[in-house]
Amino acid sequence: MGGSCTQRRGAGRPQVLFPFLLPLFYRALCEPIRYSIPEELAKGSVVGNLAKDLGLSVLDVSARKLRVSAEKLLFNVDGVSGNLLVKNRIDREQICKERRRCELQLEAVVENPLNIFHIIVNVEDINDHAPQFHKDEINLEISESVSPGMGTILDSAKDPDISMNSLSKYQLSPNEYFSLVVKDNPDGGKYPELILKKTLDRETQSSHHLILTALDGGDPPQSGTAQIRILVVDANDNPPVFSQDVYRVSLPEDVPPGTPVLRVSAVDQDEGFNAEVTYSFFGVTDKAQHVFSLDSASGNIVTQQPLDFEEVERYIMDVEAKDRGSLSTRCKVIVEVLDKNDNSPEIIITSLSDKILENSLPGMVVALFKTRDRDSRENGEVTCNLSRNIPFKIHSSSNNYYKLVTDGALDRERTPEYNVTITATDRGKPPLSSSTTLTLHITDVNDNAPVFQQSAYLVHVPENNPPGASIAQVSASDPDLGPNGHVSYSIVASDLEPRALSSYVSVNAQSGVVFAQRAFDHEQLRAFELTLQARDLGSPALGANVSLRVLVDDRNDNAPRVLYPALGPDGSALFDTVPRAAQPGYLVTKVVAVDADSGHNAWLSYHVLQASEPGLFSLGLRTGEVRTARALGDRDAARQRLLVAVRDGGQPPLSATATLLLVFADSLQEALPDLSERPAPSDPQAELQFYLVVALALISVLFLLAVILAVALHLRRSSSPATGGCFGSVLCSKSGLELPPNYSEGTLPYAYNLCVPGDQTDPAFNFLTSADCTAKQETLNKDNSLALLTSILTPSVEADKKTLKQQAPPNTDWRFSQAQRPGTSGSQNGDETGTWPNNQFDTEMLQAMILASASEAADGSSTLGGGAGTMGLSARYGPQFTLQHVPDYRQNVYIPGSNATLTNAAGKRDGKAPAGGNGNKKKSGKKEKK
Repeated sequence: MGGSCTQRRGAGRPQVLFPFLLPLFYRALCEPIRYSIPEELAKGSVVGNLAKDLGLSVLDVSARKLRVSAEKLLFNVDGVSGNLLVKNRIDREQICKERRRCELQLEAVVENPLNIFHIIVNVEDINDHAPQFHKDEINLEISESVSPGMGTILDSAKDPDISMNSLSKYQLSPNEYFSLVVKDNPDGGKYPELILKKTLDRETQSSHHLILTALDGGDPPQSGTAQIRILVVDANDNPPVFSQDVYRVSLPEDVPPGTPVLRVSAVDQDEGFNAEVTYSFFGVTDKAQHVFSLDSASGNIVTQQPLDFEEVERYIMDVEAKDRGSLSTRCKVIVEVLDKNDNSPEIIITSLSDKILENSLPGMVVALFKTRDRDSRENGEVTCNLSRNIPFKIHSSSNNYYKLVTDGALDRERTPEYNVTITATDRGKPPLSSSTTLTLHITDVNDNAPVFQQSAYLVHVPENNPPGASIAQVSASDPDLGPNGHVSYSIVASDLEPRALSSYVSVNAQSGVVFAQRAFDHEQLRAFELTLQARDLGSPALGANVSLRVLVDDRNDNAPRVLYPALGPDGSALFDTVPRAAQPGYLVTKVVAVDADSGHNAWLSYHVLQASEPGLFSLGLRTGEVRTARALGDRDAARQRLLVAVRDGGQPPLSATATLLLVFADSLQEALPDLSERPAPSDPQAELQFYLVVALALISVLFLLAVILAVALHLRRSSSPATGGCFGSVLCSKSGLELPPNYSEGTLPYAYNLCVPGDQTDPAFNFLTSADCTAKQETLNKDNSLALLTSILTPSVEADKKTLKQQAPPNTDWRFSQAQRPGTSGSQNGDETGTWPNNQFDTEMLQAMILASASEAADGSSTLGGGAGTMGLSARYGPQFTLQHVPDYRQNVYIPGSNATLTNAAGKRDGKAPAGGNGNKKKSGKKEKK
């Protein structure tokens, strides 16, 4: 981008410099715009259309704040038209004094962008002053002996106007003795000299009165007059003569008052009284007369006030030497004042930006200023410097003008304001300097995103918390100001379902407090993660995210739940068989319980609340293993009952109870009679009588049943060859069927039903009286749906009695080996201290494994058949009732509190009888009656 400046002369107006296009921030500015006006213009007079000359439109005048600046406010700019107007009275003689050229320096300042233009207003002189003599009356003494042609210098008139309006000529009133000659001074002025045309005769006329008129060159001209009174005296024909016409001397401006300047000397060739010479200043200004003093007798000139080069650079004085005969002569004394570096530079701020955005690019103009030093030459040459470590620098413009621009990145958050010190130093010896400090305020922009106090938040919330409670607070800071630093919070993401998020948590947008909208359940929700966002209100807005992980701490709000032993579908208790020859430490069974809580709240302990024989069994505190504490004695009952309490480790602890029914027997057939609830006879004789009565009644009933059976068979054969299941409803039992409500393998997660004859005394009726039993599904507990497995196959009516007698005896090896019992795998004794239980996931794994075992048992491929591993029921209940493929879930279950895994023995899986005799038998028994 470039710019050009041209000069134009308007019609009837002085020259004006109009710019067509001015560059913005251009280093080399154009020549200044010049206007010429006459002095004493009325206030409000138009100097020129400044806006047009600068290339600005009318709208730019106000938008860019066009204004002028100067030390003396003589002009201003019309805010509407852009005209440069006269503001105060302009007196050229007062402003420029005796200077020939009177130019006023102005600066035009515009903003957006900030720039400055130079204006020079030339003030032209008008004829507003008349010539004026120093004295209104001039008294002269002229000897009558003076010859014609002798001249006498008269006082000059002063006219502050210049050029054509200055003093032009002198006129003398008409007379016959004197004429007037106008001569030029060395400084360019004019002075009158009175010339004697005709010899005076004091006796004829002792005095003469003349009028001296001074005229200027104005149109119309102005004039001033002085009265000349000439006294004719006796003859003194030799005037004084100076040793030289012009005396020159140079003085430093710092000389003190009383310093001798020079001595003028004049000699008069007359003798006596007419040779005495006196000296005086002639036509010297009042200023010079105050600064210098002249000794009238000796001609010595001395200073009586300090000199100031900046005020007056040179003094020109006329010194007159006059003798007693009033003859006089004059000389010039020129005193040159030498400059000294006695003025410090001045810094004048012409424009200063009030807003500096912190994202301003380097090179943006912040302020305009100029320097001025009243000294001359090197003493007036100024250089500017800035304080260090600030992002600003100075660009030199022209005519001692400078721009303060940015020179680096600004950050309000680090430095909200800068105190910029500008130092101006001249080149004098010694140099003088001055400084000024500018306070620059940095305006904020949204350049900082909120920052969280932590990189991530982790909070613990106890479950069952009250809804609406505060669970956490996040905090982010933003160093910006106002809306740029005002932070609001929100939830932007979560691992919860988006639809359910608002029902779980909420956050206060102003404070960052996170509230729980519901009570949390550790068993359902252990942890969740939120992504919170802090966002300011700037434009554009900035934000930051942080993760908040909420851990729901467990409370002891779930009681232990006993998985084994469990009640049958009809509420009957399960039982476990113990060999009569069991030694101390024999693993009888194991109480299996789980707790939905976690940690210490799920650390279970087992305690015996009630036992039939307190010292017969021991219970593992942590494992729940029931072991024999001593060998079975003769006085010990075959049936034992243990009431076990399972407590967790919470505070306060929660508990559950389990009832264990233990039967000492070597076989299942031996254990079943023990489960009957016949009261023990108190008297042997009474018992014998009772048996006789029962036998008689039984024979009668059997006979009646035989008759009925024979009739029924005869009718059945005659009517239908189909054989009814279980010989019909009458032949199913001699004394009625007794169904043990729930014969369940104690470790199985399902139950099965078994048809058992009510009378165990006659083995001949064991299978002839078998009845159809149907399987049904029951629920072992509220959490697991288990298949109720029942399989009783009805034998044919034509089965040979011999075949029944040759049925294999009960397999007494059906039992759990010590390695197959619940407890530590491969160990006889479990860990009584126990280990810290697993969490809820281990409990769920346990339940899943139980369900898997139930599914395996319910699979159609798991058929029931005779052979080895029939639990010793073959001889008594027939080959149809077998549990060869029924799994024992205790053998594949991880027990909380133990580091062992129960594994089914290979011999059990393969249908092989385990080594050893009397094994642990498990039968179903009726619910124990209190």
